[in-house]
Amino acid sequence: MGVFDHSDGSEAAHEQVVFCQDRHTGLRAIIGIYSTALGPALGGTRFYPYATEEDALSDVLRLSRAMAYKNALAGLDLGGGKAVIWGDPARLKSEALLRAYGRFIQSLNGRYYTACDVGTYVPDMDLVARETRFVTGRSPEHGGAGDSSLLTAWGVFQGMRAAAEHAWGNPTLAGRRVGIAGLGKVGKYLAGHLIEDGARLVATDVSEAARDWARHAHPEIELVADTDALITADLDVYAPCALGGALDDDTVSALRARIVCGGANNQLAHPGVEKLLEERGILYAPDYVVNAGGVIQVADEIEGFNFDRAKLRATGIFDTTRRILELAAQESVPPAAAADRLAERRMSEVGRLRSLHLR
Repeated sequence: MGVFDHSDGSEAAHEQVVFCQDRHTGLRAIIGIYSTALGPALGGTRFYPYATEEDALSDVLRLSRAMAYKNALAGLDLGGGKAVIWGDPARLKSEALLRAYGRFIQSLNGRYYTACDVGTYVPDMDLVARETRFVTGRSPEHGGAGDSSLLTAWGVFQGMRAAAEHAWGNPTLAGRRVGIAGLGKVGKYLAGHLIEDGARLVATDVSEAARDWARHAHPEIELVADTDALITADLDVYAPCALGGALDDDTVSALRARIVCGGANNQLAHPGVEKLLEERGILYAPDYVVNAGGVIQVADEIEGFNFDRAKLRATGIFDTTRRILELAAQESVPPAAAADRLAERRMSEVGRLRSLHLR
């Protein structure tokens, strides 16, 4: 199946899809640029052992489109893009491969800025940056923003506060029971914010190391066996903070929480899940709205990173989430639909200015 007739019609509007290969290093990468209406496309690089090339292509198309919407609602003058490197990072990742990948990014002449994602880390971006200047998420030693999960978690916390205000009239999680699925970098920092706010936490993670961290750092966290046990627990808020597709028909049917708000990308397993959440009276804070703190952090690096400035911008996720939830209620649509409308409006209205001729 080709890019132009991809099965999901919403993903067929990409401006550019680039296939990159370097046989000597084993590099096989796909860069998807969904839109540059607001500016150069920005999105991370995912290094993952996809089962097939079709799976890799589907992921990059889906993720790059989501980045366009995320960047638009974050108020950034940046378009949406994403890249995937097809392969097992534990086996294939090398300095030569990452630098070869950087050469391909440089060849796009600034149409795409990359950053970290699943399977890639700050030291990897430092290597990519040796071949291209169109990279963010570098280490502070190299003038970068460092670990973007810091402000990702902060933004999710702000979105959760806005959802709490909408549901219960008070922008705090104090006394609420919050379930976190995934205690990786984002989930770990989110847990700290919630504990400081007075929430009661229940959590799970497939990693024994992550569970050990919780036992030692926050023994007050109640650990459960798996995600199934978490979604059926008596929760006020469910926070998916692992991989995407966390919300499908079965999950939503079993979920007992009043709010869903987490750091994972692409939480809705398929179109229509947002309507199931609405029918069950579950308030969904759209993932690409609340987890935009990370992209705000790495985007700030482009103009010379300042953490306090980036954190202030990420704090604005509270107001953005509140606005989306209010619009959804006014127009009687799910919050995901309201978020899409606002993002599309900004891409259209601000992007239109690019058509004005400047000498």
